[in-house]
Amino acid sequence: MNVTSETLRIADVLGLHGAVRDRLSMARNVAEGLPAESARHVHDRIGASRFYRILPEATYRRVRRLDKPLTRETSEKLYEFARVYELALRLYGGDHDRTMRFLETPHPLLGGQAALDVAVSSSAGADAVSELLHQAEAGFAA
Repeated sequence: MNVTSETLRIADVLGLHGAVRDRLSMARNVAEGLPAESARHVHDRIGASRFYRILPEATYRRVRRLDKPLTRETSEKLYEFARVYELALRLYGGDHDRTMRFLETPHPLLGGQAALDVAVSSSAGADAVSELLHQAEAGFAA
């Protein structure tokens, strides 16, 4: 897979148009703190109730009000969500509704947890969901 195109699709989910060219620039953006606009962009894309599973509403309101870069921890959560969302969206042929249904539905191969919750719990959680999606793509996961 072309790393640049995957990275650019993730950047699009985060609303980072023009700020990311490759994985290194993405890593730099996340480490330095994504702009508050990234939170708004994801919020608007997936809806408030879903977004607040990633970032608490009070935190989101504070981020919007202060309009300062997100903390590294919050940036990493948003990045992990965007990485998993982009992969699922690609596997579901660009169908946002089917993608969100997969992310919100408890899955037996994720210990009965929803992929969304596992993905934003840690980078290891996002890796577990990504692995499940890659297995599905290869025809190995139910």
